Amino acid sequence: MKQYLTKEKLKELEAELNELKTVKRVEIAEKLKRAKELGDLSENSEYFEVRDQQGQVERRIFELEDIIKDVEFIKKSKTGGVVRIGSTIKVSKENAKKMKFFIVGSNEANPEDGYISNESPLGSAFLEKKVGDVVSVQIPSGSKVEYKILSVE
Repeated sequence: MKQYLTKEKLKELEAELNELKTVKRVEIAEKLKRAKELGDLSENSEYFEVRDQQGQVERRIFELEDIIKDVEFIKKSKTGGVVRIGSTIKVSKENAKKMKFFIVGSNEANPEDGYISNESPLGSAFLEKKVGDVVSVQIPSGSKVEYKILSVE
């Protein structure tokens, strides 16, 4: 499955992957060695705790490798006024509050900062829309909120 990322986010994920492979794995190996030295593993809680940490690190490594192998870069480009992944849009919420969103892949989503995922209900509702379009999105409470697209960059 395609993973949409900016080049900056890819560098961040690659740095995390490198850290996990080179530093965290070594730390866990050392902790496992110390825990084994404590004796009977069947009642050694420290050993089981470290094994759990090892599993978490290995799962994250697998996840990051999976993301990185199928990445498609998000580029800020001229979209002809159509909302796409990588677009920055300005909208008004029900003709009142103006908001700005950057449409990104799910790995970069941070709604508090205006980065919304193309897979989210809000992000997917904006995709392929144009300036002047009104988008209706159902919120968790069940009601609908309307947004008017003011600009697409």
